[in-house]
Amino acid sequence: MSEQEVLRVTATPAAIELIGKLKAEHGDVLFHQSGGCCDGSAPMCFPVNEFMVGGSDVKLGAIAGVPFYMTESQYDYWQHTQLIIDAVPGNGGMFSLERPSGLRFLTRSRLYSDDENAWLERHPVEHVS
Repeated sequence: MSEQEVLRVTATPAAIELIGKLKAEHGDVLFHQSGGCCDGSAPMCFPVNEFMVGGSDVKLGAIAGVPFYMTESQYDYWQHTQLIIDAVPGNGGMFSLERPSGLRFLTRSRLYSDDENAWLERHPVEHVS
């Protein structure tokens, strides 16, 4: 019997719909959540060719085919929770692609179970080099 993969990041139907619209308009995109000041604590969506992922970032996975990165220091804080990306009414981050849509991406979370944490320990995040 094979064990089921535990997702570090997932998305609501509203977020998946908004991601589809952004991909149709902008082509390949990515998410980055830095935890920095201002808009940095929100997931930000950028065109792939306009954002450089750095060596202090980790890849948590992908949502709707879009890679999701987070700074390692932010990941240290969030590593025991599954991130659930949602789209809600409001203004997105100043540089995030969803800003003019009237929606913004929002990170929700839930704690992992003991079994999920055990799986995650056996499958570490991918560090960007």
